[in-house]
Formats: sequence, C-alpha cells, structure tokens
Amino acid sequence: MGTAVKARVVRVGNPRGIRIPKVLLEQLDIGEEVELSVQKGGLVVRAARRPRDGWSEVFRQMAAHGDDHLLDEPAPTRWDVEEWKW
Repeated sequence: MGTAVKARVVRVGNPRGIRIPKVLLEQLDIGEEVELSVQKGGLVVRAARRPRDGWSEVFRQMAAHGDDHLLDEPAPTRWDVEEWKW
C-alpha cells in the first residue's frame, strides 16, 4: 500500500464528495467513472470496469490452447441460403 493521504468530505448538494488528489488519480488511472464498495469498514474506490475488459487476453489464451472453435457446426437457415446477398 502507498502512503495514506487525508481528504476532507465536502457537501455537493445533498450528497457528499471527496476531492481526490491528482497524484493519486494519475497512479490509479481513474477516469470519469468509478466503482465504490465498502470492505472491512473502509471505502474502496476503483476505476470502473469497461464492458468486455480483458476479453482480448482470454481469446488469445483460448487460441493458444486450441479452444477457439465453434462447438456446433454452422446451420444456415433458408433465408441465409436463398436471400442473403454478399
């Protein structure tokens, strides 16, 4: 863990806010959105996860293990055969 930094809880309308020092934001690469959770009596602030974050690495690992093929054979429909135009 890094050095603890004190921050003041301030009023932002009805909710409250915490100003996070720039140096901490840069270390964490936090953007405009974060995830908040309470763990062991503390507030945990994490960068918000992006949908499909990490999928590229998982697909790479699947390909390396030969596990990146379809489980079922493709089954074209009548529309695919008769009407689809390239």
